[in-house]
Amino acid sequence: MKQLFVVVVLAIVSINVTASESHSKYDPALCKVFQNKIKTYEKKMRDDSYARTTLESYKKRAKIYCTK
Repeated sequence: MKQLFVVVVLAIVSINVTASESHSKYDPALCKVFQNKIKTYEKKMRDDSYARTTLESYKKRAKIYCTK
């Protein structure tokens, strides 16, 4: 059951990320927010797959909001 939930969540997130990546949403304020989140999270993150996935999510969103 837990695996099914994870698969469904990942599918939904990948659909949303794919739709978001196709449109550049340059926003300097959000770019700064996600760059700070990445720096802070890298210093304090745990060593497991969920932490690495969260960090990758922050990096993808930073790419979206930092690209003109």
